[in-house]
Amino acid sequence: MAFSARSDLALEGVSGENWRVGGTEWSQRRVGPFRESRLTIRSEAGARALGKPQGEYLTFECRGLHQLSEREETQLARLLSRELRGMAERVSGKCVGKELSLLVAGLGNADLTVDAIGPRTVSGLTATRHLAQYEEELYHSLGCAALSAVAPGVLGQTGIETSALLLSAVDCVHPDLILVVDALAARGCERLGRTVQLSDVGIEPGSGVGNRRRAITRETMGVPVLALGIPTVVSSATLVWDALSEAGLRADSPALSRVLREGESFFVSPRECDLLVARAASLLARAIDLAFVEG
Repeated sequence: MAFSARSDLALEGVSGENWRVGGTEWSQRRVGPFRESRLTIRSEAGARALGKPQGEYLTFECRGLHQLSEREETQLARLLSRELRGMAERVSGKCVGKELSLLVAGLGNADLTVDAIGPRTVSGLTATRHLAQYEEELYHSLGCAALSAVAPGVLGQTGIETSALLLSAVDCVHPDLILVVDALAARGCERLGRTVQLSDVGIEPGSGVGNRRRAITRETMGVPVLALGIPTVVSSATLVWDALSEAGLRADSPALSRVLREGESFFVSPRECDLLVARAASLLARAIDLAFVEG
């Protein structure tokens, strides 16, 4: 079995002519200092060619999040909030407002920096669902969505699958949609802390640190699922594969592929990871609040 470099970013699967498969659309544009990429996969052939489920993937690229000025971070948060609102309204069939109920799930291990984007994002959100129950007059005057949030931790901490905990939350809250926030794994180091991906296909918890669990999707949760994430790690096996390929050495032998696959559990993160994760969580929390609470 040949080694295949892994990535959670749909953007990194677009190469050559594979995006021209029928039922697949791809576009890019500049938005101020950012580059916006939009990929839509509507066919099984396109999903196979790009290695991603059918759906819409939106990506914003920038220089390192920790290098953005306050003005640039605000601009990016507003761009993300606009796309979040639009995608949420499309998949839920409701306008963002007091009739929309949203459950935000911050996936990952809060004690592991590279995997902490989800829990830290949730800690920065403004929950409003309780206002609809206990401060109804105030809630209706705000005109915001009913936002509830949860950080379910990881299997090793709770002994319970993340998907099972979220199903329980769904049974309690009855949201119109779920927004999951998680750390991702990239194909190249140049993407770490510099790429934000939003999609309507859900997510596999733990994908950013190579510990894939049961998928969280419309099919498993019973409601639409949006996924928002930022890459924090690259597989060490991918780095070795790329280095050998760039050096012109044969990187496709069965023996090497076996060694690389066995080494996929090791990941590399940037040395400024603490700062990147803090800025990433701040950015995502701000974008979500702008989209569903303050907008």
